[in-house]
Amino acid sequence: MKLTEIYKKGQAKLKRKSFGSLLDGVETEFVMANNRRIMERYTFLQQCIDAVDPNTSINVLGIKLKTPVIMSPMTSPIPFIAEDGLMCVAQALKEAGSLMWTGTPIPGDLKALKETGVPLAATVKPFKNRKKMFNILEEIQSAGVDWTGIEIDVGQGTKIKDNPIVSDCSPITMYDLKEARKIISGTMVLKGVLNRIDAEKAIEAGADGIMVSNHGAHTIDYLPHPFQVMDDIMEVARGNITVMVDGGFRRGSDICKGLAFGASLVGLGRPILWALAANGKEGVKELIEEITEELRRILGMISAKDPESVNRDCLIE
Repeated sequence: MKLTEIYKKGQAKLKRKSFGSLLDGVETEFVMANNRRIMERYTFLQQCIDAVDPNTSINVLGIKLKTPVIMSPMTSPIPFIAEDGLMCVAQALKEAGSLMWTGTPIPGDLKALKETGVPLAATVKPFKNRKKMFNILEEIQSAGVDWTGIEIDVGQGTKIKDNPIVSDCSPITMYDLKEARKIISGTMVLKGVLNRIDAEKAIEAGADGIMVSNHGAHTIDYLPHPFQVMDDIMEVARGNITVMVDGGFRRGSDICKGLAFGASLVGLGRPILWALAANGKEGVKELIEEITEELRRILGMISAKDPESVNRDCLIE
């Protein structure tokens, strides 16, 4: 199944479901519309002569992947789409050479997901009950995940349209992050960075990686797209911490632009859900493989031998 068909079929199926509204954005949904406006602002500088045959594989924070295209942090509404949805996604991402990243609620079968062999990350929200948050971090680690982290941008909870969805959170502090660093013996990642100050504090807290993200348009309205703040963030992050990004990425061209801005990995949220709804496990595998092939073709047309060779010079604004 081709990418356009996956998206069309998956979107149509989910719109008919009662939980389909979970894919809407906060309040006016400005963030979702702005994501595409900003993404489409950039075009590629083609360079073909003496271009090499590109390779899409990459090593990030101790994990070797076939592609820089990964799953963005999320758990819901995957179990609503398919009873065994999380396991289907894990198996599909394993076969596609990608990474699975779960959010809150933490899947009860986290260890089983890891046993599929898929590289696995898991993050927790900054619950008002900090003891609960720290306990969950310990549970995540005990499941054997590769990366453990916190969604730092949910201090005011989440919201879809006018409806609060998560409200039992409070703003994360540097003290909390440093305590989390004591608990997390492996790789620590922070999701939801949107300015250089938080990037600097993530580095100070001892984080290994950050996800630059506007949280799928589920926190506050009128947030920027990551591309609007990435240059500023990269000034402090480059060489000090691994940077990943998500926020409205849909095609291989979008992925390449994310790499050009300095991200090592690019996350997909809604596309994973559409693919699962469209064709189950095979749909998710096809999604990653199709986008990766699109990326590979573009790398070959901008004279980039691999994801790490992409830089801002390939973009025209």
